[in-house]
Amino acid sequence: MAKESIKARDRKKAACVAKYAVKRAALKEAGDLIGLDKLPRNASPVRLHNRCQLTGRPRGYMRKFGINRVTFREMASKGLIPGITKASW
Repeated sequence: MAKESIKARDRKKAACVAKYAVKRAALKEAGDLIGLDKLPRNASPVRLHNRCQLTGRPRGYMRKFGINRVTFREMASKGLIPGITKASW
């Protein structure tokens, strides 16, 4: 489980990206590199990192479900994810 400070920092970055998304798009369309440079660094979507919604784990992230592989396996075994069953043959 990730520390709460790390998860909070990631949420703060995501909020900053959302806040400046329209302004960044307009500046990029106009080709105004100086204006882009004046925006906060965390306004760039490249600085975001995918993390598990439940635990905050940064590795093994499954984009389709928004969780990591460990959490996915636990939830799938318990039957908490609709349409997902453990393979057996």
